[in-house]
Amino acid sequence: MQDIIISGSIAYDHVMSFPGYFKNHFLTDNLDSYNVSIHQGGTAPNIAFSHAMLGGNASVLGTVGRDFEPYRVSLDEAGVNTSNIVEIQDDFTASFYVTTDLDNSQITFFYPGAMSYSSKLKIKDLARKPDLVVISPDDPVTMKMRVRECQSLRIPYFYDPSQDIARLDSDEIYQGVSGSKFIMLNSYEFSLLNDKLGMSKRDIVDLGTLLVVTNGKHGLSIWSSDDHLKIPVYPADIVRDPTGAGDAFRGGFLRAYALDMSLELCGKVGALCATYCVEHVGTQNHHYTVSEFIDRFRVCFDDAGELDALLNNNSTG
Repeated sequence: MQDIIISGSIAYDHVMSFPGYFKNHFLTDNLDSYNVSIHQGGTAPNIAFSHAMLGGNASVLGTVGRDFEPYRVSLDEAGVNTSNIVEIQDDFTASFYVTTDLDNSQITFFYPGAMSYSSKLKIKDLARKPDLVVISPDDPVTMKMRVRECQSLRIPYFYDPSQDIARLDSDEIYQGVSGSKFIMLNSYEFSLLNDKLGMSKRDIVDLGTLLVVTNGKHGLSIWSSDDHLKIPVYPADIVRDPTGAGDAFRGGFLRAYALDMSLELCGKVGALCATYCVEHVGTQNHHYTVSEFIDRFRVCFDDAGELDALLNNNSTG
């Protein structure tokens, strides 16, 4: 698998910490935040970043504002393909605001900015037809359009509606789910999807898709028509910030999948990518070489030597 497009939001993350518990203070005291920091973020580049750390070269598809150039340089240096990121000079790059308390509960806000123009970018206008598209959270109009594009062009796609489930109606979500290669959600997002569609996990895999549900410290599950895999988390040395863990997981999973690894190994590679992410503040501040990743992986997981393929397949898939 050579040509992967990751479509989704591109944003600056404003990460804040709250020195207490929301459940004790919300609506009763001021939610003053400490340790404010600004990081590069957005679902698409977050996924592409962890994918690139393992030697992949997926292309991000999305729109950004006139303040994006330093971010582009950083992504280029990380090995992310930015050739399909288009700058909108009349607006600013989207911004994501998240405050995390001592229990790792989060309150989030989002300013779409230039992301609102992303529906102007069409897959059919790309230099070549991709082998796989990841449809991650974006402007809802764009998410709906990406599903239609992939289905009409017969391009396999990963469907990752995540936080956009609340903004999509049931018919739109069903269309995205029913034609996908994979659907990826966390346990809370799956409960929202279940509320909207009334579909169980078995109902979803019976449509021919594979379902991946992450569940924080409890690990993840992968459902297919004939199997149910349970994969534990990879133990973290320290948990500094849970923001972006799901995107890092997707980046690792996607990289292993592009190299035709087993679903179990895809899940475990994703689990370690997520752990690297939570050990740092920000969604693109974790770094490792492929060799370092493999060595750490083998401390807790067994790959029977399969991960050596990462050493021999840089910049593919």
